[in-house]
Amino acid sequence: MAKIKPSKGAPYARILGVGGYRPTRVVPNEVILEKIDSSDEWIRSRSGIETRHWASPEETVAAMSVEASGKAIADAGIEAARIGAVVVSTVSHFSQTPAIATEIADRLGTDKAAAFDISAGCAGFGYGLTLAKGMVVEGSAEYVLVIGVERLSDLTDLEDRATAFLFGDGAGAVVVGPSTEPAIGPTVWGSEGDKAQTIKQTFSWDRFRGGDLSELPVDSEGNIKFPAITQEGQAVFRWAVFEMAKVAQQALDAAGITPDDLDVFIPHQANVRIIDSMVKTLKLPEHVTVARDIRTTGNTSAASIPLAMERLLATGEAKSGDTALVIGFGAGLVYAATVVTLP
Repeated sequence: MAKIKPSKGAPYARILGVGGYRPTRVVPNEVILEKIDSSDEWIRSRSGIETRHWASPEETVAAMSVEASGKAIADAGIEAARIGAVVVSTVSHFSQTPAIATEIADRLGTDKAAAFDISAGCAGFGYGLTLAKGMVVEGSAEYVLVIGVERLSDLTDLEDRATAFLFGDGAGAVVVGPSTEPAIGPTVWGSEGDKAQTIKQTFSWDRFRGGDLSELPVDSEGNIKFPAITQEGQAVFRWAVFEMAKVAQQALDAAGITPDDLDVFIPHQANVRIIDSMVKTLKLPEHVTVARDIRTTGNTSAASIPLAMERLLATGEAKSGDTALVIGFGAGLVYAATVVTLP
């Protein structure tokens, strides 16, 4: 029997650089209120959102990803040709195949990097980060680019009072590479598919294939609606507040640290009330910086954690070497949490 040669990678992995891109158009709550019966005060009190960014036709999933990735690669201090794999988490790239990651890898100038997309909703960045860590340690890639990118404005029903105000667009990226010491902790991740109906697409794309289009939902002007994201708000809120605080604590335990050891908390930017409730449940000390990027960015799903990370570092609210707890959770229902050292 032939013996397979063992792989040789780095002893550990770390985030070496981070970059973000927010579309140029800033959309205040007043624009959202043109289509729903609500108020600026209600939106702010229920979600914490004041503004969000919506992409122009030119700010495609690929274009935003390239911008964010270029910044992350520069921040890591390496050449794009050294990227061995590109992992893109998105639910808003509408071409089934090929993976958008392949176009991004080519446009960045990588040297035929492995490239693929994943669909893990708002936990997608955590999933991608875990895969990247494995590749670096296993040795299949020295440097891995992880991108979370969404154009959720394309999947928003502006007449749905429960979700119209939630979503924004943007891209966040990190470069993961070798480390001589642990800098990405064990990942606590999983799924609860029995709750899949709480966050979902309103109807499947195949409803457009033949048949009677009159059966499709229409908007107030009689136009056929595009599929959109919908959710059972209270059910999602309860799950996120109570169950994800437990997952966050498990990630701390797995990393061998306590809340007192943390410098930064970067949760998925879904709702400021969820964030505040998790802070309280975890009993985070006052010295811990908490990301609340949702106020001006909205919920950008897979992009929300790297975008929040990039902003905290850019503003000086967090600094290189800080210990951060990151957790993503969303449609599936899926989740992923880990402790990282900030680049």
